[in-house]
Amino acid sequence: MKHLEHNRRSWNQGPMSGGIWARPVDSSAITRARAGEWSVLLTPSTRVPRAWFGNLPGKNVLCLASGGGQQAPILAAAGARVVSFDLSDEQLRKDQLVADRDGLALRCVRGHMADLSCFADASFDLVFHPVSNVFVPELAPVWRECYRVLRPGGELLAGFMNPAIFMFDHDEAEATRQLLVKYPLPYRDETSLSREQLQAKLDALEPLEFSHSLTAQIGGQLEAGFLLTGLYEDHSFDDTWLFSQFSPVSIATRALRRTT
Repeated sequence: MKHLEHNRRSWNQGPMSGGIWARPVDSSAITRARAGEWSVLLTPSTRVPRAWFGNLPGKNVLCLASGGGQQAPILAAAGARVVSFDLSDEQLRKDQLVADRDGLALRCVRGHMADLSCFADASFDLVFHPVSNVFVPELAPVWRECYRVLRPGGELLAGFMNPAIFMFDHDEAEATRQLLVKYPLPYRDETSLSREQLQAKLDALEPLEFSHSLTAQIGGQLEAGFLLTGLYEDHSFDDTWLFSQFSPVSIATRALRRTT
């Protein structure tokens, strides 16, 4: 699939490679995590409630599409047995950089979030999946694979974008200070943008994005067999975003794999 290779290159070399999700934590953050003082993000700014993790030490955790030297190393330092699985070589390199620097046991595997076939059924106690499914066109395979690799009673912690953000051209909104509906949903860069806009995005190595309805995000987890046990919204992303002054920009969910 061409969008996969483009998005891999974007996270390896494009503007995303220097963004907020690609900045490795420093050694002091690892030291604090080892002492029990840690937090991680599923969405851009609201910290995940610690209660969502239960008793983390010793758990087998899959950090799904969350490379970048942040979540996976922090969770490993907090006592989990962590596998970081990401499409981007560079994001995984940053996870490994922190692991090597600070003596963490962390396994890095490259692959696509909708294909976890390298992992056996019931391999993990927890899947940690920060906001990243905006980069794949279909969610059902992602949720099915998460359910398969979790043990009965295991948890999926997931973050995703508010689908309403995709109705607007946020560059135009910044220039005019007006939010005007421009795109029908579902949004896909490949079909929603003009040919010239799409080519400019490709040339700039910006990742291709796809909106997903709440039916696909939350209903998709339920359809896969999960039980929803927690949810919160995140209102902050970028202070320059006019949209974030009126609405949450992202959502996080906690879901349980059924025991029967």
